[in-house]
Amino acid sequence: MAADWLSPAEREQFLMELKATGWVEVEDRDALYKELHFKTFNQAFGFMCRVALQAEKMNHHPEWFNVYNKVQITLSTHDCGGLSKKDIRLAKFIDKVALSL
Repeated sequence: MAADWLSPAEREQFLMELKATGWVEVEDRDALYKELHFKTFNQAFGFMCRVALQAEKMNHHPEWFNVYNKVQITLSTHDCGGLSKKDIRLAKFIDKVALSL
């Protein structure tokens, strides 16, 4: 797991990039949060399916919640007690998928 830790410089750089795409730091824990809105439930569910397949490949699963066209996502690495490179990779994948819909 040590290879997944973020150095302070990496953390600062990645957080700056992700905040520019709508991710926010969670106040009471070391995690990232984003809320996405889609045109329909089917589009939201399709998005979640694509992310789920990637998350399974990565063995890194988001905390998420879905109501109709809204998907709320929280990313944190439980094994290391906070943000890791896995979270950054998954957040970037999530952004890529969301932009493709």
